[in-house]
Amino acid sequence: MNNYQAVASPLIRVWIPAGAALFVAGLMVSAWVVPALRLLHFLQALIYAGVVILARRNNALGFGAGVTVAVVWNGLNLFVTHLMQAGAAAFWSFLHTGQLRRLDTMMVPLAGAGHFILMISCLTAVLRLPAGKKKWLNFATGGVLVIAYFILIVAIARPH
Repeated sequence: MNNYQAVASPLIRVWIPAGAALFVAGLMVSAWVVPALRLLHFLQALIYAGVVILARRNNALGFGAGVTVAVVWNGLNLFVTHLMQAGAAAFWSFLHTGQLRRLDTMMVPLAGAGHFILMISCLTAVLRLPAGKKKWLNFATGGVLVIAYFILIVAIARPH
């Protein structure tokens, strides 16, 4: 085992899959509650499978995809749609009233937490890769590819 593998092992074996799994759990619950989202969420879950597989291979493409999808998705839900805040408010209301409303919206902060874990662990892992120009090119390429795929699946599978 080389020095990089020894340092990055907990990131790649535990934290990256944990962040991806937390996000996918949010997708699954949301798809269960809102059937119209099932195809979109299934296609979106493929991103996280790819990130985990590429991360286990120490591939900067996967790290770039993981960071980029997390930043873009969390940014949209925090600053554009405000679903992160609405989900936190729905969860707070559930704690106070015991009435479960908008379970799909309550999953957004859970998924966002998974993204924060994924973002930090992928960024840390890529920073620990050996230096080289190709590392950053692959990181950026992973980011561009994941956004292109995300735009494509939203265009194809979003509910109307």
